[in-house]
Amino acid sequence: MGGRALEADELLTRVAAGDQKAFEDLYGLVSGPVYGLVRRVVRDPAQSEEVAQEVLLELWRSAARFDPGRGSALSWVLTLAHRRAVDRVRSARAAGEREQREARRGHGPAFDQVAEEVEAGLEREWVRRCLDRLTALQRQSVTLAYYDGYTYREVAERLSLPLGTVKTRMRDGLTRLRDCLGGAA
Repeated sequence: MGGRALEADELLTRVAAGDQKAFEDLYGLVSGPVYGLVRRVVRDPAQSEEVAQEVLLELWRSAARFDPGRGSALSWVLTLAHRRAVDRVRSARAAGEREQREARRGHGPAFDQVAEEVEAGLEREWVRRCLDRLTALQRQSVTLAYYDGYTYREVAERLSLPLGTVKTRMRDGLTRLRDCLGGAA
């Protein structure tokens, strides 16, 4: 690898001077090792390719920061790749943790949900009070039809009354309920 390291040092120095051909050669020399290192850290192939491309673009932009006195070009490039890969993993982990916190936060009753439950409870109480104002026969007919789910004909059969009588009780009872509940608005 000594030949490759020296070659990378020379190429990176030329890249720092803006030599595009040197960048092409350096790209060919380091892209495999960069991708391999990133792949071991990131694990996901698509994200690894993306991170490797970011590293190689960074290499073109920041080649002038390379100091041959501090180490080889290949070591410098692989250090850039490792840092970028670790940053991606940390970022993904942080995003996952944020999503989990939001999901846990969403499990508690929201303010609006609580308000709606209170309002529904108040409405149920109002309906009960209005039902209490009906005659016993009207309340019985309305309750069988609307709470127990019987049809008018079934209510008539259960109460042993003519269908017309049940319809009249229902109409009168529903009219009284409407009038009573109209005051709730």
